[in-house]
Amino acid sequence: MLKEITIGQYIPGDSFIHKLDPRTKILISMLFIVSLFIMNKYVGYIFVTAFLCASILFSQVHLRFLYRGLKPVFVLILITAALNIFMIQGKPENLIYTFKFINIYKEGIDTAVFMTLRLIFLILGTSLLTLTTSPIELTDGIENLLNPFKKIGVPAHELAMMMTIALRFIPTLMDETDKIMKAQQARGADFESGNVIQKAKSLIPLLVPLFISSFRRADELAMAMEARCYRGGEGRTRMKQLKYGARDVVAYIIIIALLVISFYVRFGIR
Repeated sequence: MLKEITIGQYIPGDSFIHKLDPRTKILISMLFIVSLFIMNKYVGYIFVTAFLCASILFSQVHLRFLYRGLKPVFVLILITAALNIFMIQGKPENLIYTFKFINIYKEGIDTAVFMTLRLIFLILGTSLLTLTTSPIELTDGIENLLNPFKKIGVPAHELAMMMTIALRFIPTLMDETDKIMKAQQARGADFESGNVIQKAKSLIPLLVPLFISSFRRADELAMAMEARCYRGGEGRTRMKQLKYGARDVVAYIIIIALLVISFYVRFGIR
């Protein structure tokens, strides 16, 4: 299951999405998330689905990578949907099913569907960002977008570096956790049997070696950066300069159109 997590992985490619400026992809991802939570009608999600399908098509990322990113959170999505269905109270005339203390309303089902779609689209959209953007490009893009905030004391380069390293090392930590689990299983550890609480307790012995491994990797990374005289963003030059192109303009027009549609569906349609 741990190997199924695709957040932080990068797949090299030459697609339309790969060639977009990293700043464009970051901003589009943010605006896409905004549009997801603005939408509150089923008709609006037709446009969101069309946008996401087109993005996947133009990214040339195989669907199995996106499916692998969804698998680990299926349980979370189901729990979220169930809580919305059984916990949200609606109007008496919208009561669909009742059994003892269980009441299911139309509002609860609608909210559950919207939250499920939002979570799925959110994961797919953010996965596309990391799958089509290299860590270096992601760092440069985040730093460039945060540069205006330097005037108020925001450490743009440090924040960008921290976020990118954190994303980059998620797959590495997952691989490390998988290796530790297999090593302990070979020594007789059992991570599968028992109830949920017992399974959670069986994972506690993983934490100590995982923390030690994480600190060791962090120390090795710091030493490698120090050995290369890394001093941060001040005066640093880049091999590839960030430049907007025609494809970025097209991408911005499309996401702005989606955002306008989102506001219209939310506030314009009665």
